[in-house]
Amino acid sequence: MKIIEKIRQSQEEGQPFFSFEYFPPKTEAGVTNLFQRVERMARLRPAFVDITWGAGGSTAERSLEIASHMQNLSGLDTMLHLTCTNMSKYDLMKVLADARRAGIRNILALRGDPPKGKDEWEAHDDGFSYAIDLVRFIRQEHGDYFGVCVAGYPEGHEESTSYLEDIQFLKQKVDAGADFIITQLFFDSGTFLRFVNDCRNAGITCPILPGIMPIHNYRSFKRMAEFCNTLPEHILEALEPIQNDDEAVRAYGTQVITEMCQDLLDNGACGLHFYTMNLEKMTTQIVSNLGMVSENITRSLPWLNSPNAKRANEDVRPIFWANRPKSYVARTLEWDEYPNGRWGDSRSPAFGDLTDHYFKRLHTVVKNRSEMWGEEVTSLEDIYNVFVRFCNGEIDAMPWFDSPLAIESQLIKEQLVRLNLHGLLTINSQPRVNAAPSTDVTVGWGGDDGIVFQKAYVEFFVAQEHIHTLLEVFSRHPNITFHAINREGVSYANCDTVNAVTWGVFPGKEIIQPTVVDPDSFMVWKDEAFSLWTSAWGSIYEEGSESYNWIEHVRDTFYLVNVVDNDFVQGDIWKLFDEVLQAMSYRPSKESLDLAQTSL
Repeated sequence: MKIIEKIRQSQEEGQPFFSFEYFPPKTEAGVTNLFQRVERMARLRPAFVDITWGAGGSTAERSLEIASHMQNLSGLDTMLHLTCTNMSKYDLMKVLADARRAGIRNILALRGDPPKGKDEWEAHDDGFSYAIDLVRFIRQEHGDYFGVCVAGYPEGHEESTSYLEDIQFLKQKVDAGADFIITQLFFDSGTFLRFVNDCRNAGITCPILPGIMPIHNYRSFKRMAEFCNTLPEHILEALEPIQNDDEAVRAYGTQVITEMCQDLLDNGACGLHFYTMNLEKMTTQIVSNLGMVSENITRSLPWLNSPNAKRANEDVRPIFWANRPKSYVARTLEWDEYPNGRWGDSRSPAFGDLTDHYFKRLHTVVKNRSEMWGEEVTSLEDIYNVFVRFCNGEIDAMPWFDSPLAIESQLIKEQLVRLNLHGLLTINSQPRVNAAPSTDVTVGWGGDDGIVFQKAYVEFFVAQEHIHTLLEVFSRHPNITFHAINREGVSYANCDTVNAVTWGVFPGKEIIQPTVVDPDSFMVWKDEAFSLWTSAWGSIYEEGSESYNWIEHVRDTFYLVNVVDNDFVQGDIWKLFDEVLQAMSYRPSKESLDLAQTSL
């Protein structure tokens, strides 16, 4: 979605919004940690995010990669900065084509700063000298596809001859095709309000967003304040005595920036754009102080929608990637069409291939993995206990989860803990839901006035010695469908068709079935699920060590099983698992095993 459309919608509804800016870290570890931070801050529901462009295009490839990740994998409308510095027309054409291919629809067009090591800005021989040229170029090459933003300077650009002349240059950028403006930072709301008034008097009618810089510490404040011609005396006087006390500076900074933001909103600002400096706490606190974080947000679908326009009609996914949605999105990134309404036959050419999941930075990368998953593993019980701790909320990451346990799983937490204690290692589940309101804060989705349903679903790893015990118990329950497979592909199943496990009924619409159990997709998912044992968990230990060998043992000898209770009205999947756990305590007879195999 173009950001200008979201701004206009916000203005029509009278609901101010906020947005975040990030910059590309210098190291791979920094990029990985930024993605984790963006994921957390995304839960605040910013209207959009943007990623800066290094001086002279020094971070071009990384900026585009991060923007693509945030747009497609983090579910955020993303704006990519683009500068003229050291960029030929060919370079600019390539970046815009790559951005368009990644589904990015918003560009912040800037002239840019001089390259590192140079004091003065120089245009590329085959490039542009001003941001207005870049705006015109974007419109000439891509028409109305991109939403275009430009920068405004509430105190005038440092190279302009006068403040009013600078506003005239800004008007020319808007007339050339810019949709909205984001300002340089300032620390006095009056500075912004005067600037907006002067822009309106000059005939600039597009939205103008204030650029907000939280005060993280005294030294960074002084450095960033160099971008401002004037600083409020009361801020300087308050910071001087506490400049060496970072905690006191942050407390004061949070208060004063919150007050400034509130004044901006009270005087008509339609939104706030935060220069986060890739930091989280202060920006999050300010937004919370302003009461801009919604407590209850109904999902439009059971998963977070991707803002990539190509996925606009996507309304169904296999349930297997419910806890690793970024993996699924990455696998299907090149699809041109998406299932519509019902999953149907996954062999249809419109579905494309669920391509390989091994791509850059997809695997779970978290700090202190050994602290969460164990400095060493000396038994299967050590592994079981990690799953139990995750279900209890004692740790917040596992290889099969992009985020902590889902809210709806809290409804069945005790049952999940019991299964994991007995060696059924759960990686996906959902409770039975029979006609809950679509606005239910725990299981609801799809907006107002709907009714949602879910079949109980559990997916888990189990030791191969128990697989036939499971099959025997399953054979006694006609409402149960299941698939079981090991790493080598030895499998058992009693259903070979697509099975919808979540659906909703809404006024004036066909029934929506957003999550399904699809046998063909399960075959793809099992490779990823088994590989994560060693690629994500085992990799924290030395290969060949006892700990690594235990992880490898589970990968090589356990089965991956998914179970659906199709009785969504009165079914009780946990009674089934009571039978399973009881049966696991003894070995079934050969006759009963033969009977189970025959029934399958």
